[in-house]
Amino acid sequence: MNSSSPRRIMSVISPGGVTYLKYKNPLMVVWWSAAFPGFGHLFINQYIRGVLLTLAEVILNTLAHINQALMYSYTGRFQMAKDILEMRWAVAYMLIYMLSIWDSYVNAKTLNKTYRMAVLENARISPGSMYAREIQVLDRRSRLSAALMSLFFPGMGQFYNQRIGLALYAVFWWGVYSSLSFVPVSLHRLLLGDLPGSLEVLRCHWLLFMPSVAGGAAYHAFETAGERNNLLRMEQRQYLQERYGDTDVRIFLR
Repeated sequence: MNSSSPRRIMSVISPGGVTYLKYKNPLMVVWWSAAFPGFGHLFINQYIRGVLLTLAEVILNTLAHINQALMYSYTGRFQMAKDILEMRWAVAYMLIYMLSIWDSYVNAKTLNKTYRMAVLENARISPGSMYAREIQVLDRRSRLSAALMSLFFPGMGQFYNQRIGLALYAVFWWGVYSSLSFVPVSLHRLLLGDLPGSLEVLRCHWLLFMPSVAGGAAYHAFETAGERNNLLRMEQRQYLQERYGDTDVRIFLR
């Protein structure tokens, strides 16, 4: 196959960021789909499916009172957990939950095969693009900085990695979770020394979403930064091979 016109493409640069093929451990994708339905799809760059599944998680979880039932179960109040569950929505929630895990696993394996083929075909990678609304370029990013940004405020690491749409989505929902769980109010009371009052204002239904969201955003930002760095190395290797491939100069890139 002619490397100048490969059958598959490795990456696409748009105003919203860089969408690319990358090998992903299917079991890790399954793990994040189990932690929060839709996250597994976001990690393999299937953003529309990921957004729809995260919305389904929040809506069905709220209607079925899943998080409240989990809270009662964690504290040994099993009868209260049974009573609060709304089975009409709990069944739908479980179906969507299992479908999300299965679909993310299947798609991760399919995209891994496509990635391997794109590498064999030497699919061309663009170093960047300029648009009227945005400039997107491949450059080196710190994985640690990206992870810490999203750990402290989910979405900031995605902004750092130039995933604009996903960053706005994450920032919006983190604001929703923080507001409805009353975490800022609870922290304020805790700083004033009012421990009982800080616990009293918390809304556990919304609070239980936050660990998975913060952890998922940090992991996504960490991995995305590393993958962008790898794309940059691959693009540079392609350029140097095309420019100096017919000379006696040998350039070794790690």
